[in-house]
Amino acid sequence: MFNIETLNKISAAGTGRFSENYNVSDNVENPDAIMVRSAAMHDMQFGDNLLAIARAGAGVNNIPTSRCAEEGICVFNTPGANANAVKELVITGMLMSSRKIVQGIKWAGALEDGETTVAKQVEKGKSQFVGPEIKGKTLGIIGLGAIGALVANAAISLGMKVVGTDPFLSVGAALRLNPAVTVVKSNDDVFAAADYITIHVPFNKDTEGMINAETIAKMKDGVRVLNYARGELVNDDDMIAALESGKVSCYCTDFPNAKTANAEGIIATPHLGASTPESEDNCAVMAADELMEYLETGNIKNSVNLPNAEMNAVGTKICIIHKNVPAMIAAITAAAADNGLNIANMVNSSRGDFAYTMLDVNGNVSDAFADSITKIDGVIRVRIIG
Repeated sequence: MFNIETLNKISAAGTGRFSENYNVSDNVENPDAIMVRSAAMHDMQFGDNLLAIARAGAGVNNIPTSRCAEEGICVFNTPGANANAVKELVITGMLMSSRKIVQGIKWAGALEDGETTVAKQVEKGKSQFVGPEIKGKTLGIIGLGAIGALVANAAISLGMKVVGTDPFLSVGAALRLNPAVTVVKSNDDVFAAADYITIHVPFNKDTEGMINAETIAKMKDGVRVLNYARGELVNDDDMIAALESGKVSCYCTDFPNAKTANAEGIIATPHLGASTPESEDNCAVMAADELMEYLETGNIKNSVNLPNAEMNAVGTKICIIHKNVPAMIAAITAAAADNGLNIANMVNSSRGDFAYTMLDVNGNVSDAFADSITKIDGVIRVRIIG
């Protein structure tokens, strides 16, 4: 029996996938795994039983991923599961930024019949909300992953030109792009070409504040900027200054704060990117499947802190999380030989400072063998499956 703790309300589409071998609740003790959406986990202490955390969404800033790796806890996310929901909001934001729709709605909602009827006020005042069509304009995309690619293809269908950049563009991602999308080498190429810019990159030390006074200066005058990825990617003070000067016509963000919530020229939505029932279902299903696969077989798919690795075992599977250091494989295989085990198959993958090794062994796997592996310097966690 595996115990799964839910830290947020998780869609039943996901929790319903667990079999009777799982106890899923928001109050389980000593969980084997945790499912989470936005709950802050950085101050949480994790029990020795905890093997995995699955984030029902893409961003994992609320999870201490590095500390989890040090403690042998595999952290998963659900890339692409909410991509369509975010894509639709990005397209909505682009239209709102052009046509002054939000401002027009607020203005129309305050009209009342008086000396002049509402209809006449509308005809007289509508010109203040004139804005350009997006057809024929150029959309620049920084980050052509699951969301960026969908946005690119949708923009092409709407008659836009699209330029995009992504230093980590995979072959699979490139094949998903409409051939009309122009892939350029750098962010600067996007800044120079685009009438609209949307960013779809993770937040980390390299991307923090990537939209700032220096990069904004490289953009076209009157550019419209959309941020439905992470609030910290944009320097708020620099963006507000650019709006005041007219360099930026509009800034759309899904991450309002005290500075941006009511600032002139900013359209702020309350983190609605993945707030659709379809997205929540998709994320929960993927998170549940990732946890079951890992708990039952040791296979890792879509981890953010450990390497992905899969192996079908015929015998007993030994799963080892360890530091990515020299001579580790030699020490593990020597321990297997010393305990009379034949290794029928082996998979080893690494990610930064950490690695994951799976052995398919024939023979009697004793507690003494597990202890001998655990005692190897640099080994973090050992699991025996089967």
